[in-house]
Amino acid sequence: MLHAVLTSAMVNSHRKPMFTIHTGFYCLVAILLQICICSQFSVPSSHHFTEDPGAFPVASNGEPFPWQELRLPNVVIPLHYDLFVHPNLTSLDFVASEKIEVLVSNATQFIILHSKDLEITNATLQSEEDSRYMKSGKELKVLSYPAHQQIALLVPEKLMPHLKYYVAIDFQARLSDGFKGFYKSTYRTLGGETRILAVTDFEPTQARMAFPCFDEPLFKANFSIKIRRESGHTALSNMPKVKTIELEGGLLEDHFETTVKMSTYLVAYIVCDFHSVSGITSSGVKVSIYASPDKWNQTHYALQASLKLLDFYEKYFDINYPLPKLDLIAIPDFASGAMENWGLITYRETSLLFDPKTSSASDKLWVTRVIAHEMAHQWFGNLVTMEWWNDIWLNEGFANYMELIAVNATYPELQFDDHFLNVCFEVITKDSLNSSRPISKPAETPTQIQEMFDEVSYNKGACILNMLKDFLGEEKFQKGIIQYLKKFSYRNAKNDDLWNSLSNSCLESDFTSGGVCHSDPKMTNNMLTFLGENAEVKEMMTTWTLQKGIPLLVVKQDGHSLRLQQERFLQGVFQEDPEWRALQERWYLWHIPLTYCTSSSNVIHRHILKSKTDILDLPEKTSWVKFNVDSNGYYIVHYEGHGWDQLITQLNQNHTLLRPKDRIGLIHDVFQLVGAGRLTLDKALDMTHYLQHETSSPALLKGLSYLELFYHMMDRRNISDISENLKRYLLQYFKPVIDRQSWSDEGSVWDRMLRSALLKLACDLNHPPCVQKAAELFSQWMESSGKLNIPTDVLKIVYSVGAQTTTGWNYLLELYELSMSSAEKNKILYALSTSKHQEKLQKLIELGMEGKVIKTQDLAALLHAIARRPKGQQLAWDFVRENWTHLLKKFDLGSFAIRIIISGTTSHFSSKDKLQEVKLFFESLEAQGSHLDIFQIVLETITKNIKWLEKNLPTLRMWLLVNT
Repeated sequence: MLHAVLTSAMVNSHRKPMFTIHTGFYCLVAILLQICICSQFSVPSSHHFTEDPGAFPVASNGEPFPWQELRLPNVVIPLHYDLFVHPNLTSLDFVASEKIEVLVSNATQFIILHSKDLEITNATLQSEEDSRYMKSGKELKVLSYPAHQQIALLVPEKLMPHLKYYVAIDFQARLSDGFKGFYKSTYRTLGGETRILAVTDFEPTQARMAFPCFDEPLFKANFSIKIRRESGHTALSNMPKVKTIELEGGLLEDHFETTVKMSTYLVAYIVCDFHSVSGITSSGVKVSIYASPDKWNQTHYALQASLKLLDFYEKYFDINYPLPKLDLIAIPDFASGAMENWGLITYRETSLLFDPKTSSASDKLWVTRVIAHEMAHQWFGNLVTMEWWNDIWLNEGFANYMELIAVNATYPELQFDDHFLNVCFEVITKDSLNSSRPISKPAETPTQIQEMFDEVSYNKGACILNMLKDFLGEEKFQKGIIQYLKKFSYRNAKNDDLWNSLSNSCLESDFTSGGVCHSDPKMTNNMLTFLGENAEVKEMMTTWTLQKGIPLLVVKQDGHSLRLQQERFLQGVFQEDPEWRALQERWYLWHIPLTYCTSSSNVIHRHILKSKTDILDLPEKTSWVKFNVDSNGYYIVHYEGHGWDQLITQLNQNHTLLRPKDRIGLIHDVFQLVGAGRLTLDKALDMTHYLQHETSSPALLKGLSYLELFYHMMDRRNISDISENLKRYLLQYFKPVIDRQSWSDEGSVWDRMLRSALLKLACDLNHPPCVQKAAELFSQWMESSGKLNIPTDVLKIVYSVGAQTTTGWNYLLELYELSMSSAEKNKILYALSTSKHQEKLQKLIELGMEGKVIKTQDLAALLHAIARRPKGQQLAWDFVRENWTHLLKKFDLGSFAIRIIISGTTSHFSSKDKLQEVKLFFESLEAQGSHLDIFQIVLETITKNIKWLEKNLPTLRMWLLVNT
């Protein structure tokens, strides 16, 4: 699943927020199935049935409920669901029925299923013998326990082990108003008509809102789905349609092929009136892209990319996509970026549709990434699924990592390899806080499970996989994951299963020959200090998945020796702080696969650091050493003594002696170390002088991002002398490169992204040539009634300048409502949020809350954008405090949207008064979310901001006085 991370123009997320999972199974003969059930569905011992009646919770009717655990018992196993659904898009409800074939492993007098907000009208039970002789089912008593989202079906006679039974349930419900379960979505046609569709979104625990089910990843089953609809609509599901039956009253009933075995959260069905384009892959899979009729012409790039990516994955994984078709559909209302339902992937419109007239280079990269992410899930997540949500990173981390591999292979011109560094840099911001979490972490409640869909699972998971690939070598890593996928196809897996597969990817000759099972065979043994490291994969990788945080490698060069030390890297906690030592004494220790190069040689040296300290001998004298070559490792490096001075000198003298990714890594690490109190700010700022000569767009963008961050920090705090000097410094040192930018879409992807960033920065700083050009283009565009084609890479800049006048702002808001391009709407919404008039910002928030003109799905991104501006930061925060209860009616407590709303409106605060204000608000919530992990993250982030300013403000002020 790609969590709708605020999309490229606003905020981007994969459920990939922006942030999902897939599973499947092959059929087994009955005797083998009975044997495998006992092991596959074993539940931890804490989830047992207690015979003490006093321990039972109370059902909604006042009777004792016969099960007390959050996890379902493992005595009744689903094998097959026959599911019938009839949604009414006029009355906005649905009626449904199901017949579940189950196998009993131990005698029991009740069946526990998940069910939430469903009205169950009838439930019956048949034995296999009853079914064979067409006997009617026995009625079951139904008890409901909403606190655990469970129902109990009480059977008249004890169910016997190793026998099959059939549970039939009739039920009905309203189509949900939110973004979960079986819900309604709406879109507006060019003619102004509002149309309705019915959509499902089940990950992680919302299938129970659409039909009673065993809603846990381990309970895989086959699904045969029938959907009743009106003739003007189309029904879609995981599998192709087998037949359509005409019924009385003009209704039609579509029957779909039975699915492969899969978990409930991967089931999907949609009723809509969309149009599609289709193509066939080289292996014969039909791929179709669906969108609303007026946006059908924006689906062609997605089809081209999908066909290429599916072909690539089949070859890379050496496993054919197992279904006969794959549909991708753009949903007008969607909480995350996309969801990888097997055979029917659902997307937010901004994550699938591409309009050449309004979609920028960044938009194209984003769409390609999300398609690659969700297609990777068809193997990682669908074919092989994690056993439980604590290991969701096995799905999401792999899908994020495969974006890198697949996009580089199929669209090398998008240069995603350089962008992947930002995937790792983004999560380091969170992982360097004490409030971070391990990649694998216990999660039981639906809220805890939703919180697992975060940067740690997605980004850190991807980054440690990339580091492991660099350690093992690409060929052995690929061989290992193929082995993993083939061994656990249609099954569930855990961390150890992955590590064992990767360990077994090495050849016997790697040991008998004394070779290195690790990396480039051209390397000589004396360049490496380890042999046969494949046997250590599990030991090494558990240090990365079972403990939180990121290591800091401290390097001190002493003649021909390098003294190494590792510790936990912490932002906002300095060595002189009393708590620093206590946090370090928890004995954090990683097995770090180090790489380094020197000024004397471009050879990549390798070493695994398994202890707190170590010493490496250098073969020759060198003026500098650079660790973490190409930033493939997930660690920060600090060079003690003169180490940083030597590297900065090299950058200023001839930066090209260091690889572009190494230059990016140095810029990142030096500013991170300032935040940890290990370097002074002036040292980091001195490094930025070399950027005047930098020719690598990614490196230049990285350096500018920190300077721009400081500018906005000072601007929000109204520290005008520093903000003015920062503005002067930026325009003084980077004016030549800014002035070289053309207002066009020319050049490589990185050239285009650099152009967008530089011109945006220039206009934000009120650089006259930039503002004048943007205002001129906006005026011409308005005079053409919006028909003038403005280059897509500068469209957001032009709109933002135009939005500063009342006439321009009102015109953009009107266009926002009428536009049929989701990419354009994103750019317009961002521009509207840059207004300096609070009444206009307030109107935007009200429109987002209402959900008609500005869809509710965009409210989190909107609040985030408004809060970043001086005129909007207090406005957005006040709105959240005053409307918290209403927000929880629109978004689940642990959802990505709620986390973005909380962090987006508070994490930029940097005063003690604001810290206390936020803390008191969180404490007042009690049951309404005070326990969320994001609250502690935000409080620690604000504290970090306060300490950063206290420590660095005088240095920043003085440095700017000297350098401007």
